[in-house]
Amino acid sequence: MRFIEVEGKLIPESLAKEYGGEAKPISRIDHIVPLPLNPQFSVSTKLLSFLEGRHLLLDELPFPLDVIHTHYEHGYISYEKGIVQTEQGWRCRRCGNENTHLFASFFCARCETICTYCRRCIMMGRVSECTPLLVSHFYSEPAMYEKPLAWNGELSLGQQQAAEAVVAAVEKNLELLIWAVCGAGKTEVLFSGISRALELGKRVCIATPRTDVVLELAPRLKQAFPAVPVIALYGGSDERGTLSPLVVATTHQLLRFYQAFDVMVIDEVDAFPYSVEPMLQYAVEKARKETSALIYVTATPHKAWQQEIKLGKRQAVTIPARYHGFPLPVPSFEWCGNWRKAVKRGLFPRNVSAWIERRLQEGKQAFLFVPHVELLERVVAILKQLDNRIEGVHAEDRERKEKVHAFRKGNIPILVTTTILERGVTVPNIDVAVLGAEDDIFTEGALVQIAGRVGRSAQYPSGDIRFFHYGKTKEMLKAKRQIIRMNKEAEERGMLKRG
Repeated sequence: MRFIEVEGKLIPESLAKEYGGEAKPISRIDHIVPLPLNPQFSVSTKLLSFLEGRHLLLDELPFPLDVIHTHYEHGYISYEKGIVQTEQGWRCRRCGNENTHLFASFFCARCETICTYCRRCIMMGRVSECTPLLVSHFYSEPAMYEKPLAWNGELSLGQQQAAEAVVAAVEKNLELLIWAVCGAGKTEVLFSGISRALELGKRVCIATPRTDVVLELAPRLKQAFPAVPVIALYGGSDERGTLSPLVVATTHQLLRFYQAFDVMVIDEVDAFPYSVEPMLQYAVEKARKETSALIYVTATPHKAWQQEIKLGKRQAVTIPARYHGFPLPVPSFEWCGNWRKAVKRGLFPRNVSAWIERRLQEGKQAFLFVPHVELLERVVAILKQLDNRIEGVHAEDRERKEKVHAFRKGNIPILVTTTILERGVTVPNIDVAVLGAEDDIFTEGALVQIAGRVGRSAQYPSGDIRFFHYGKTKEMLKAKRQIIRMNKEAEERGMLKRG
C-alpha cells in the first residue's frame, strides 16, 4: 500500500483519488504523527476491541479500509511503519529483527517498486516497506473481578511462599523468577497472583514456547477461573480475534500484541525456542505495558541466572520440593559401551536391554530418551523385536499426539523419544532411561527435565531414572548435583515428609 500526505495526514492511495501529490510506501514518509482524538466520533466498538492491545497488519483486520481510515482520521487508530531504515540497514518493528541477511527485496505490486521485507517473521504475514502496522489508541475500561479464583486446593509450604511472592510482584509491578523443581505444582503457584491481578483490573498473559502446553493450561485456567473469559492463542487458534483479561499463548503469538498486558508470565523460560530466539524475547517486551509485572517460571534456569540469584542480583523464589513432599528421584549412571556402534549393527547394549526387559516383565511403563531422530528409528526397530507395542515419537512425527495419548492410556509400554518430551508430559507411574546421556544434546537442563518425568504423582513418588552412557560428562554430573542440592535444600527448609 502507498499513502499520500495531505496536511499532515496519511491517506491510502485508493482513498485519495481527489488529492494530488506523490504516493509513497509508508517507510519513506519522514514524520508520522498520531492525530488528535475526537471524543464525539461514533466508533466501531467491534473494530477497536479487535485491535486493542495489538500490532496488526491491514490484512489481519476483517474490516473495510474506509472504516479503518475513518477511525485513523479521528485519532483512534495510527498507521505505523512496519520496517524502518537504520544506519546499519533495516529494523522490523513487529519482531525487532535487525539482521541484514534476514531482510530481502522484491518487486512489489502494491507499491510498484523494489520493496524490502522482513524474513524473520514472514510466517505471520509479510512486513515490508509499504506495510503499515496498525495500533489502537482506544483502551476499554478494565474488568474487575471479585474473588475470581474457584480453586480450593491446598498449597505446600514451598508453593505458598512462592505464591505470596507472585502476589507481591503483581501488586508492585516487579520482575520475579520462580525456580520450581519439576513436579512442584507451578501452575497452582500462579493462581493467587492471577486472582489478585483480576481483582485489580489487570490483564494477564501466560506465555509458553510450546502449543501443547497452551492446550494443557487453558482448560485448567478455565476451571480455576470459571467467571473469567480465558482465551488460548497458538498457530491455528480460532480465538485470535478476541482479547480477554486472561490469555494463555505461545510466545510467537505475542508478536501481534503491543502494550497489552499488565502481568506477563513466561512459563518454561529456558525452553527452546524462546531461550535462543531474540525475536521472542522482543515480542514479550513489546506485548507488556511499560509499567507491568514480569514473572519467569522454570525448573532449570540457565547458568547466568543461577549465578545472579546467588549474588542477589536477581529476585527469585525457589521451590526445592514437589507438592507431595517426597524427594526428587536421583539419576544413576551406568556405562553401556559403544552403544552407537551396537545400534548400527542392529544390536542393543546388554544392560540397556535388561533394563527394558525388566520394565516389560513388571508392566512398568517407561520413556527411553535418545539423542537424534535417525537413532530413534533404529532403536525402535530393535526394541519391537521384544514387544511390538513399543513406539517412537519425535517433533516431526505426524502421529505424535496420538502416540502420546496412547502412552498415557497405557497402550504403549515403552515410548522411545527425543528431547521433545522432556517437558509437559506427565504420566503417574513411569521409569525413565537415557541412551547416550553423554551426547551434547543432553545439557544439564535437559537432563534435569528428563529426570523430572519420574515420581511426579503422590501415589507413585519414586521411580528409576538411569543415564546410560559411553563416558560421563560435566552436564550429567551438574544435573545430578542440582537434583541432590534441591533435595538437600528442601530437607533443610522442612519441606520433605518424614519417615
